[in-house]
Amino acid sequence: QVQLVESGGGLVQAGGSLRLSCAASGSGFASYAMAWYRQAPGKERELVAHITVGGGTNYVDSVKGRFTIARDNAKTMVFLQMNSLKPEDTAVYYCNAGRSLFGGRYYSYGAFGQGTQVTVSS
Repeated sequence: QVQLVESGGGLVQAGGSLRLSCAASGSGFASYAMAWYRQAPGKERELVAHITVGGGTNYVDSVKGRFTIARDNAKTMVFLQMNSLKPEDTAVYYCNAGRSLFGGRYYSYGAFGQGTQVTVSS
């Protein structure tokens, strides 16, 4: 099973940008679809974006056009570039491994890292 460590969070003003990184260790990284989730205080964890084995991407509507997910199989890393950040993007962001399903859906294999806090001030 892959182990995941997220980094890159911080405090940013609305309209700013952050780039999150996720370092994966363990075997088989290239065979996993990868995803970013987030969890805001008092809310359930939600899937933000995922990237397929072949590099196809899917996003939740609230981040389309602002966030970009990417992967580097050689470095076994996943990234989330976040632009035009809004206060409602404030959350702990988690990296995740899983597989892609028909219709752009994603199935999580369940393991999450410790997360990285993103705080967007207004």
